[in-house]
Amino acid sequence: MKFIFAFAALVAVALAGPQYKEEKDAYVVRQEVDNIGVDGYKQTYETSNGISASEQGQVINAGQENESIAVKGEYKYVGDDGQTYTVTYVADENGFQPQGAHIPQAEH
Repeated sequence: MKFIFAFAALVAVALAGPQYKEEKDAYVVRQEVDNIGVDGYKQTYETSNGISASEQGQVINAGQENESIAVKGEYKYVGDDGQTYTVTYVADENGFQPQGAHIPQAEH
Protein backbone atom coordinates (compact mmCIF):
# COMPACT_ATOMS: atom_id res chain seq x y z
CA MET A 1 0.00 0.00 0.00
CA LYS A 2 2.85 2.40 0.81
CA PHE A 3 4.32 1.72 -2.64
CA ILE A 4 1.06 2.69 -4.39
CA PHE A 5 0.81 5.89 -2.35
CA ALA A 6 4.46 6.80 -3.04
CA PHE A 7 4.06 6.02 -6.75
CA ALA A 8 0.88 8.13 -6.99
CA ALA A 9 2.62 11.03 -5.23
CA LEU A 10 5.57 10.78 -7.63
CA VAL A 11 3.27 10.83 -10.66
CA ALA A 12 1.37 13.82 -9.26
CA VAL A 13 4.59 15.78 -8.73
CA ALA A 14 5.81 14.94 -12.25
CA LEU A 15 2.53 16.05 -13.82
CA ALA A 16 2.43 19.27 -11.78
CA GLY A 17 5.82 20.40 -13.12
CA PRO A 18 6.28 22.50 -16.25
CA GLN A 19 5.22 20.72 -19.41
CA TYR A 20 7.91 21.53 -21.97
CA LYS A 21 7.59 20.15 -25.44
CA GLU A 22 10.64 18.39 -26.74
CA GLU A 23 12.45 20.41 -29.38
CA LYS A 24 12.47 17.43 -31.71
CA ASP A 25 8.65 17.32 -31.58
CA ALA A 26 8.18 21.02 -32.44
CA TYR A 27 6.45 21.99 -35.66
CA VAL A 28 5.57 25.24 -37.44
CA VAL A 29 2.05 26.40 -36.56
CA ARG A 30 2.11 29.67 -38.54
CA GLN A 31 4.33 31.07 -41.24
CA GLU A 32 3.99 34.16 -43.42
CA VAL A 33 6.41 35.30 -46.08
CA ASP A 34 5.73 38.61 -47.82
CA ASN A 35 7.46 40.86 -50.29
CA ILE A 36 10.40 38.69 -51.27
CA GLY A 37 12.03 40.63 -54.06
CA VAL A 38 15.00 42.70 -55.07
CA ASP A 39 14.15 45.45 -52.57
CA GLY A 40 13.81 43.25 -49.49
CA TYR A 41 11.67 40.74 -47.66
CA LYS A 42 9.43 40.20 -44.63
CA GLN A 43 8.78 36.94 -42.81
CA THR A 44 7.09 35.70 -39.64
CA TYR A 45 6.80 32.26 -38.06
CA GLU A 46 5.67 30.56 -34.88
CA THR A 47 6.37 27.03 -33.66
CA SER A 48 4.46 24.68 -31.37
CA ASN A 49 7.08 24.95 -28.62
CA GLY A 50 6.66 28.71 -28.08
CA ILE A 51 9.27 30.08 -30.45
CA SER A 52 8.21 32.96 -32.69
CA ALA A 53 10.10 35.35 -34.91
CA SER A 54 9.50 38.18 -37.32
CA GLU A 55 12.06 39.86 -39.52
CA GLN A 56 12.24 42.29 -42.39
CA GLY A 57 15.17 43.17 -44.58
CA GLN A 58 15.71 46.08 -46.92
CA VAL A 59 18.42 46.74 -49.52
CA ILE A 60 20.50 49.80 -48.70
CA ASN A 61 22.47 51.71 -51.35
CA ALA A 62 21.04 49.59 -54.18
CA GLY A 63 23.29 49.38 -57.23
CA GLN A 64 26.23 51.04 -55.50
CA GLU A 65 29.56 49.58 -54.48
CA ASN A 66 28.53 49.64 -50.81
CA GLU A 67 25.17 47.92 -51.42
CA SER A 68 24.05 45.94 -48.39
CA ILE A 69 20.98 44.73 -46.59
CA ALA A 70 19.69 46.06 -43.28
CA VAL A 71 17.60 43.67 -41.20
CA LYS A 72 15.46 44.30 -38.14
CA GLY A 73 13.32 41.90 -36.22
CA GLU A 74 12.60 40.05 -33.03
CA TYR A 75 12.32 36.54 -31.73
CA LYS A 76 10.81 35.00 -28.61
CA TYR A 77 11.42 31.68 -26.92
CA VAL A 78 10.60 29.91 -23.68
CA GLY A 79 13.69 29.26 -21.57
CA ASP A 80 14.37 26.21 -19.42
CA ASP A 81 13.08 28.25 -16.48
CA GLY A 82 9.65 28.64 -18.11
CA GLN A 83 10.12 32.37 -18.77
CA THR A 84 9.50 33.84 -22.22
CA TYR A 85 12.51 35.77 -23.50
CA THR A 86 12.30 38.40 -26.24
CA VAL A 87 15.20 39.62 -28.32
CA THR A 88 14.87 42.56 -30.72
CA TYR A 89 17.69 43.24 -33.11
CA VAL A 90 19.10 45.22 -35.98
CA ALA A 91 21.71 43.78 -38.33
CA ASP A 92 23.31 46.25 -40.72
CA GLU A 93 26.68 47.75 -41.62
CA ASN A 94 27.32 48.09 -37.87
CA GLY A 95 26.88 44.35 -37.24
CA PHE A 96 24.32 42.36 -35.25
CA GLN A 97 22.89 44.46 -32.41
CA PRO A 98 20.59 42.45 -30.11
CA GLN A 99 18.60 43.92 -27.23
CA GLY A 100 16.62 42.19 -24.52
CA ALA A 101 15.98 42.51 -20.80
CA HIS A 102 18.14 39.43 -20.19
CA ILE A 103 21.07 40.54 -22.40
CA PRO A 104 23.86 42.48 -20.71
CA GLN A 105 24.43 45.89 -22.33
CA ALA A 106 27.87 47.27 -23.10
CA GLU A 107 28.93 50.28 -21.09
CA HIS A 108 29.47 53.47 -23.06
